[in-house]
Amino acid sequence: MEIHQLEYLVAVAEEGSFTKAAERSSVAQPSLSQQIKKLEREVGQPLFDRLPRGVVPTEAGQRLLERARRILAELRDAKRQVGELRDQVAGRLIVGAIPTIAPFLLPTVTARFLRRFPAVSLEVIEDVTARLLAMLERGDVDLALVSSAHPPRGILLETIGVEPLLLLTATKHPLARTKNVTWEQLEGEPFLVLHEMHCLAGQVQRFCKSHGVEPCVSVRGVHLATLAAMVSSGLGVSVVPAMMQSCDHDKSRVYRPFVTQPPSRDLCIATATMRYRTNAARAFMTTVKQAVPNLARQPSRA
Repeated sequence: MEIHQLEYLVAVAEEGSFTKAAERSSVAQPSLSQQIKKLEREVGQPLFDRLPRGVVPTEAGQRLLERARRILAELRDAKRQVGELRDQVAGRLIVGAIPTIAPFLLPTVTARFLRRFPAVSLEVIEDVTARLLAMLERGDVDLALVSSAHPPRGILLETIGVEPLLLLTATKHPLARTKNVTWEQLEGEPFLVLHEMHCLAGQVQRFCKSHGVEPCVSVRGVHLATLAAMVSSGLGVSVVPAMMQSCDHDKSRVYRPFVTQPPSRDLCIATATMRYRTNAARAFMTTVKQAVPNLARQPSRA
């Protein structure tokens, strides 16, 4: 069993096609297929079911795939450890972030980080929490910026800040004239919320119910920017992260804090405990921790 065979195995499983896997691996398709067949002969059973519309791993293929990913991740770690003997902050760094953090926190952090460490090649992956944690387990990302979560074994969640959540309303909405909002004032208001796959959606719903408010959801969306535009159009109100306010210069909407028991969310960095933490990853984490206090706690706009 050879390393390049394991790489081909992972490529075929993720692409669902021998042709696409060959293109991804920069190898001729017959050569890749031959190596997979050789691997199947070695383990004594088929690793893929060849279906009319693609290929899928068999049970044996799925088990070997899990081990192959771990082995390849360990090899990447070994190469990085050897390459960092001179304590340089350089190389490739893959950072994941949930969509309710990425557009507000990452521009500032990334600019500051790359000015200081220009030798780092940074890649950002924006996705929901569950998929980011799965990527961490596989070694596909070095760290992830998330909110509250129940991480699987082997994933460390470090809380680096607490961010208030604010009420977002249209400028012409009656609540816009209120300096501080009470939970009772939200009763009956149409809510614009994110889809349930986003952790913020569940957080907002729990906060409302804990204060006796049954949110009347009128619209569910995928992006906070889309919901904000709908708020401006008078379609309802939304509860959003405070860091969003610093990036929003649209005067058709305003942000208001809650007067009692204000809602908040944790800001966390997730890492894999068994993965080697590179100099670049450590430096990026430090940069995030320095930026969070300034971005998370924004004063309400008058």
